[in-house]
Amino acid sequence: MTTIKRGAAVLDELVKRVAHMGSLERLWRRGDTIVIALSGGPDSIALLHILQTIAEQEQVSLVAAHANHGFREESALEAVAAEGFCRQLHIPFEYCELDVPTYLRENPQNSQLAARELRYAFLHRVARQSGASRIALGHHRDDQAETVLMRLLRGTGLSGLSGIPIRRVEKNVELIRPLLRITKAELLEYCSRHTLPYSEDASNLQRYYLRNTVRLDVLPYLEQFNPNLSHSLARLADIAGTEDDLLDKQTAELFERHVLRTEAGLSMERKALLDLHIALQRRLIKLILNYLVFDKAAVSFDTVELVREAAVDTAKTTLQVDLGSEIQFNREYNTLKWGHRLQASGNEDYLYSIGADTGRLVVREAEAEFVIDRIEAAEASAKPDNRYEAWFDMQQLCYPLIIRNRRPGDRMALLGLNGTKKVQDMFVDEKVPSSLRGRWPIVSDAQERLLWIPGLRRSAHAVPGANAAAMLRIRMKQAKETGSLTSE
Repeated sequence: MTTIKRGAAVLDELVKRVAHMGSLERLWRRGDTIVIALSGGPDSIALLHILQTIAEQEQVSLVAAHANHGFREESALEAVAAEGFCRQLHIPFEYCELDVPTYLRENPQNSQLAARELRYAFLHRVARQSGASRIALGHHRDDQAETVLMRLLRGTGLSGLSGIPIRRVEKNVELIRPLLRITKAELLEYCSRHTLPYSEDASNLQRYYLRNTVRLDVLPYLEQFNPNLSHSLARLADIAGTEDDLLDKQTAELFERHVLRTEAGLSMERKALLDLHIALQRRLIKLILNYLVFDKAAVSFDTVELVREAAVDTAKTTLQVDLGSEIQFNREYNTLKWGHRLQASGNEDYLYSIGADTGRLVVREAEAEFVIDRIEAAEASAKPDNRYEAWFDMQQLCYPLIIRNRRPGDRMALLGLNGTKKVQDMFVDEKVPSSLRGRWPIVSDAQERLLWIPGLRRSAHAVPGANAAAMLRIRMKQAKETGSLTSE
């Protein structure tokens, strides 16, 4: 192991830059313990040495964590070298051999992704055991440029252009990248200047991986047209990242202001969405879908745009869109709803009976309560207070009365209208959302004559007249907290 040379009088210029960025971006605080992901390559070796140089003045403690993926024969030797380097710096060293093949058998996926998941799980475990609040990663400016270019090639938006974040929270631990504005060439020169030992990963030269092809071929070719391309891409990521963060915060505020959480999913008023700039419309829809979908990557631009276009379409007032991942979007007149695909059990038929002495009845399917009163004609005017109250001449009723949901072919003889009208047409006229029609309560009598649809219309049957001796008053009270039926 080569002895490390350090200038005692003056801090290295690169060290100053990292310390300044740490302070500017508040990457750490005094008293913090930081876990450093130490692969043994030049990036992580330089990161460890730089942070160890400023640890005393910044009053932070360091722990190094090395994961052996077992992909290459040299892995064991690299682990020994990394441990020796930490011993020379008097930095605690944590080591783990990752069983990637077994993990892949249990979780089939790309081997690189599997290794990453295991590596990060190990880093979080070390952070938890050491009481660390931060994990430092060795990504540098060239990594940032490669990431942005790769995302451009695949197709991306502002969030993708922001590239690798300088900091983000994961499982209550903050991942920080102190070298994100330092180039690879600067890190290699730093290692050379301080005679730091590091390992070279031969797989970085294999063009089998897209990132390697971008780094070895695509970027050098494009730099013929812009020698500062890497710097330009990193600057683009910086600008996009800050603007993306601002829009994210605005979208989160809009979500809290306009989106209602229900047992069925999420909903909002259509006008609230249409009043927003198109950029915020898309972001809010994406945030809503992210709330419902486990795999955030499944929420594509095309899916977001499908919902947005359905919401703004002026030709249709009701529609239903299957978005995949068991998620469904429903537009019901002026209400937009997102939720898991409705089950058939949600609209099962129901039927309740009202006897001559029934005073209260709860209809759980409609999330409503019915209150029934018998009143002498001399004691009341028989004038309902609202559309959720109806009065009937008791002598004209045939008991038992029935409260049920609609049936195919239902028709009602309406007060003030000759003939009958389909219940379905009344639902459409009143803009009742299609998701509610199957469980909306209807009152009928024993002869199957429809008497009243609470909130909509009453029939021409059993209307109290001047000769009515006793009247029946029925009031429907909805469970307002569910928001399932129109409020009184």
